[in-house]
Amino acid sequence: MEELSKIDVSLGPLHEMWIMPVRSKVMMTGIGLKIFNLLTEPKTSDALAKDIDSHAGNTRIFLDTLAGMALLVKENGKYQNAPISEQYLVEGSPTYLGEFFAGRDRWFTPVLENLEGIVKNGPSAVGIDAGSADEWAKSARTSAQYMRSGYAQQVADIVSRLPEFPSMEKMIDLGGGAGLNGIAIVAKHPSMKGAIFDQPPVAKVADGFIREYGLEERMETKAGDYLKDPIGEGYDLIFMSATINFALPMIDDFLKKIYDALNPGGVFINFSEGMTDEGTKPVEMLLGHLSMLMSGMDFRLHQGFIAEAMIRAGFKSVRSLTVQTIAMPMDMDIAQK
Repeated sequence: MEELSKIDVSLGPLHEMWIMPVRSKVMMTGIGLKIFNLLTEPKTSDALAKDIDSHAGNTRIFLDTLAGMALLVKENGKYQNAPISEQYLVEGSPTYLGEFFAGRDRWFTPVLENLEGIVKNGPSAVGIDAGSADEWAKSARTSAQYMRSGYAQQVADIVSRLPEFPSMEKMIDLGGGAGLNGIAIVAKHPSMKGAIFDQPPVAKVADGFIREYGLEERMETKAGDYLKDPIGEGYDLIFMSATINFALPMIDDFLKKIYDALNPGGVFINFSEGMTDEGTKPVEMLLGHLSMLMSGMDFRLHQGFIAEAMIRAGFKSVRSLTVQTIAMPMDMDIAQK
């Protein structure tokens, strides 16, 4: 009698990959139905079904699934938001990420639904549009919620521990989006003044966040294209996060522009992915940017590339570290003039 083959490699990781789209769809459905808004206090499934005018039996099964995913807590037949849902999935919260996830979902859906065809036929099948000014502004606002959900705080903590930080007087965040990184950095310093540089519709959004955090006297925005337009001079700190990729075709000239804008002893910090393992890791970068990568915009940065370019630009020293952010491992390259 033939025996079953001995299995040395676990099927578990494949099963987890297969089930992940279901998890995502359940979470997004909960957001779409505004279930988390309604479960800030304990409630039965029947009561919630009445609130959202849904099928009682399927609502109970759906809530059980959310509880199994640790997005809800079920106790004595009543459901309530788990801490992570209360923090990030309730509308009106400063860190509400429902719109952020929904926007990314809309972005990914056309690619995922036709991924086989895109792999076979090439990037012409994707066609990502940069969008209107209103869409840029909306994207900046929703990204701001993500940035202040831990990312900006982490960035500011690292920057504020630099030995040069106490003596810094002037900084700029290039491609700073809604400005949360720059705001967090300036707020860590007793007197530093700063600027957020981005496209005009995005700069207007950053103005609003500067007012929200009461930094009008110490911060401003600059509107334009940092690749082409003057960025100013006399900076003690120039900061960039996940945006230097757009400068790759002109990286040497761009870093010389950065170098010239700094005071002697000034610091340029670039925070971006550093691909390793022949461009296969971190996989979070590949998955999170699959739509753009498949559209022909392969802007991956390999670990060490920016540091080497900084040295070529004339910086006297470069320090590099890898930071585990809330999204993925990212490289921080710190260059001093």
